[in-house]
Amino acid sequence: MSMKPLVTDQSQSKRNWPGWARRGLLENVAIALILLGVFMLVQPFSITLYGWSFITVLVGIVMFTVVSKFPE
Repeated sequence: MSMKPLVTDQSQSKRNWPGWARRGLLENVAIALILLGVFMLVQPFSITLYGWSFITVLVGIVMFTVVSKFPE
């Protein structure tokens, strides 16, 4: 009986992953969404922006949580 290592070849999984779905770019987009949502929350000019700020921050946080599992 042959024992196979439990560690998978990560370079193979990186090659199969699409280039646009890498962690670096999408993490930056998620952080930008969080920052945009916080800006929308504290600005004094538009009640519409204030109303959408929580949704924007929430989408950014969920996106960051999901994207942080992607390969680099």
